[in-house]
Amino acid sequence: MKVTVIMGSKSDYPKLEDAIKLLEGMGVSTSVRVLSAHRTPKELFEHIEKIDSQGYDVIIAAAGKAAHLPGVIAAHTLIPVIGLPIKSSTMDGLDSLLSIVQMPQGIPVATVAIDGGLNSAILALQIMSLKYPELKTKLKEHRQQMAEKVLEDDKAIGK
Repeated sequence: MKVTVIMGSKSDYPKLEDAIKLLEGMGVSTSVRVLSAHRTPKELFEHIEKIDSQGYDVIIAAAGKAAHLPGVIAAHTLIPVIGLPIKSSTMDGLDSLLSIVQMPQGIPVATVAIDGGLNSAILALQIMSLKYPELKTKLKEHRQQMAEKVLEDDKAIGK
């Protein structure tokens, strides 16, 4: 079970910390890189070639502004790519969201909400659970924990 997380800038990392913790907590081997589609294309392509040959299951690609990173990655691999739009401009991340979600026919990128790092990890886990049934059990437990937290909050506030 392997996921690589690629972000276009180190400033994107805070949006991914909880996602990385969740993946690692579920027993997923996670590599994390800062690589830019525009500023380090050679290194990005080398990384994609490396992960293609090392059995990675999913790629999470986070990018802000024009957000070409997820699409460029998807164009160079058959590994599923989850795009994470980052709020990093005066457009509040809408530019990133549209750049990622509007991929041309034939090169899909799954896309989560702006700054939705945790959902990118959960979607990656759901994709991998098709191959690794133990993840399905862990995801069920995670959902149960979320439900219990809401019910605890309800009791604490309930009138």
